[in-house]
Parts: sequence; C-alpha cells; structure tokens
Amino acid sequence: MGFNPLKEKGIPIEKQIHTWSDLNVQPYNKRDVHPYTRARVILMNGIEVEAALFLHELARNSNDMELKRNIAFSRRIEQQQQKVVNWLIPAEESVLEATIGYEQVAVDLTAYLARTVPDPYVKQVFDFGLLEDFDHLYRYSNLLEMTEGKKAEDIVGDLTEVIPGRPTIKEHRHPFDEIKDFADRTKGEYMTQLYILTLLAGEQQTMNYYMNVGNRIADSVGRGLYAEIGQIEEQHVSQYESLLDPRATWFEMMILHEYNECYLYYSFMEQETDPRIKKIWEAHLGMEIEHLRIACDAMRKHEGKDPEGMLPSSLPEPVRFQSNIDYIREVLDMQLDLTAFETGFIRESELKPDARYLKYQKSVNGDWVPSEKVIEGNIKKRGRDYRLEMAAAAASSSGKSRS
Repeated sequence: MGFNPLKEKGIPIEKQIHTWSDLNVQPYNKRDVHPYTRARVILMNGIEVEAALFLHELARNSNDMELKRNIAFSRRIEQQQQKVVNWLIPAEESVLEATIGYEQVAVDLTAYLARTVPDPYVKQVFDFGLLEDFDHLYRYSNLLEMTEGKKAEDIVGDLTEVIPGRPTIKEHRHPFDEIKDFADRTKGEYMTQLYILTLLAGEQQTMNYYMNVGNRIADSVGRGLYAEIGQIEEQHVSQYESLLDPRATWFEMMILHEYNECYLYYSFMEQETDPRIKKIWEAHLGMEIEHLRIACDAMRKHEGKDPEGMLPSSLPEPVRFQSNIDYIREVLDMQLDLTAFETGFIRESELKPDARYLKYQKSVNGDWVPSEKVIEGNIKKRGRDYRLEMAAAAASSSGKSRS
C-alpha cells in the first residue's frame, strides 16, 4: 500500500506558524544547484500561490464566518510556505536566468504529464502546449545570449534541449479557440485532475511572473518578447483551466488543491538531491496533511459528503522532473504544424481562408514580431542563433522546418 495522506498524522495547524527567521531562508547557489532542484522550487512557488488565491476566492464566495476563519488560518500558512519556497531563489539570478528556469519547468513538467496522463484528450492538449513552451525556451535563450552573453546550458544542464518548437509567431490564436472540453472528474482517474491543476498552477505562475518582470528588461526587443510570450502564457492558462470540471463544488476543489499539495510535496521529497531543501519539502508535507484534514472536515460539515469516497486509497505514482528529449522530438515530428480550432486541433494547412485564426494572426503580428526579431538580432550579433542540441541523430527526417 502506498502513501495515503488521509491516514497520516500532520502537524497541528497552530504549530505551523513561522517566525520571520524561518521565512528568510538561505537561497540556493545558482552556480551549483541542480536544474531540477530549481525546477521544483519554481513549480512549488506556483502551487502555493494557486493555493492561497483559491482560498481567497472561496472566502469571497462564502458568508459562513467559521469557514472564513478556518480557511484564513490555512491560507496564512500557505502564504508563509510560499515565502519559504520563493525565497530559495537567489537575487543574483537575473530576470532572464530565472526565466530560463521557468521555461525548463514548463517543458519538462508538461512533457512528463503528457506522457503519463490517463486521459487521451488531456494528453493531446498537454502535447499541444508543450511545443509552444519549448519554443519559448529557445527564444529566451537567444535573448539571454544576445543581451547578457550567457548560455542557457549553464542553467538547464544537459537535461533539456534548446531548439525551435512551434514558432511563437504561429501561437497567437483567437481567444475562442483556447477553450477546451472539460475532463469529467466522475469518469476519469483522479490523477488526471491532479495533473491539470498542477500544470495550470505552473503556467499561471509563469504568466504572473512575465506580467510583473517584463518591464524590468532594458532591451526593447526583450521587452517586446516578454509582452508577446506573456500573452501566450495567458492563452495556456485559459486552455488548461477549461479542462477542470466546472461541476465540482467549492469543497471538492478545496480538497483537490490540498490533496495535490500533499502529492507534490511527497513526490519532490522523494526525489530531492539537496538535503536542506528536502527537509523543507518534508516539513511542508506535514503541514499540508493537516490542511487536507481541515478541508475534508469542511466537506463533511457543509456538504454531508465523505471525502474518502472521491480520493484514491494512496497517492498516484510521483510526479518526476526528468529529461524528455526523445519524447519531445517525437511530438515535434507529429504535431509541429497543428493549431487550435474550437475544442480540438487542426493542421494549419487545413484552415479555411476566412478562419478566425488567420484574421487574429494578421491583427496582432503586424510588421514587427519580437520572437522573430530576437533570433535575427542574435544571428546579427554572433553569426548564428543559440541552440543546445543533444539528440541530433534523432532529428526528424520529415523535412518540416522548425525555424
């Protein structure tokens, strides 16, 4: 029998309050941190932000004073956990260096979830988004080299390739085409719901990050690149949030959030190679087990439902950060020329001349597209674009252009 957070004893919530010294943790060293330790930190920051924001939304939609007080306590701890996780990121990482980390998270997290999610429709949505974040990594890596003289390989290691994906210029679509069919929580595996929420929280954090730091870039093409890719991240959030089952009650969603935090902290506690950060994941797991208990009690009181009936008997197979080079190459070969249409996907060549995608492309791209200019700029400065290829022998023989 695997780990079941419902059967474990957590840390009583009144003992979870941190001192300011607890929150002001020592950052990791950017020069020797493992790329996937950085990735876990970035993702869990987004997970904690999503948890806190969800509990704020729940409070705004309830007039039950006892419930509002209870979730205010849980939310305060979520906020403290977020500070601990986020404060692990050092100030010496530039905005662009941190951005490379964000995009490595997006690429390898999405690829892992796509490879392992049980629902084939959700898998297709994940695969589609994967090729877009993969291209973002390529564009930002060229900006990093062009403006700071640094190489993305010093951040991503030999785990993630940096080559073109679905060109960012092709990713801009009409908002109607971002909305997908939801995954039925009553028919699919619970793991699918956990995966959707995980990817949604990660993409939301990336969207928020670019919204706030894009104006910190001095280079005009770089500022434009953050504006352009920031819009794609908004599209991704719209796409992934539409996969969640809208029929779920507030208390079902509360439990989903808390269970997912238990799942991810357990997953990362098992894999973490940094002993100091591993202890943080372990401590936060103990806190989240208690938050899950509180959420389950709220469902029993307010809905008269047994939460054990909706949850697995043990946590699913742990989420893993691992290299996905071969898988991404396969998706590139098969899906590079897809675009979204209604709730599905279509080859761009199959669109009708009056398709709203083509009209939207004309509206936003105009005669100056930052994601194209950054590549042109780096080629002009260094004589070539920046790429990090580790599977040249596996390159597509289909003849499709990736630039």
